[in-house]
Amino acid sequence: MAFEGSCHCGAVTFRVDADPPVGAMSCNCSHCRRKGFLLAFLPAETFILLTGADRLTSYLFNKHVIRHQFCSICGCETHAEGVVPGGVRTTAVNLRCVPSIDLDALAIEKVDGARF
Repeated sequence: MAFEGSCHCGAVTFRVDADPPVGAMSCNCSHCRRKGFLLAFLPAETFILLTGADRLTSYLFNKHVIRHQFCSICGCETHAEGVVPGGVRTTAVNLRCVPSIDLDALAIEKVDGARF
């Protein structure tokens, strides 16, 4: 079953053609910690940007391998794009941008991204 999300102002909307995740990653790197992300990593082909391609701005930091995508109007990061080891394209969806997901019910995996 697919699920949908958006940035805060609604200019960027997306759908993920996959079951809603039951878990998420919470990372303590300098970027994720400041923004409070709860991320689910999914195959890139399941992520469909519905609106707002012209409103997205990319941010790269550290090794410049993950393209953090955020709305240029409200500043909300909806997702990030990258390639995992092995060459598979992946999209990290910010589950805080998905209203239908009960964040308190997610199994949270803590990742020590500050050490990467």
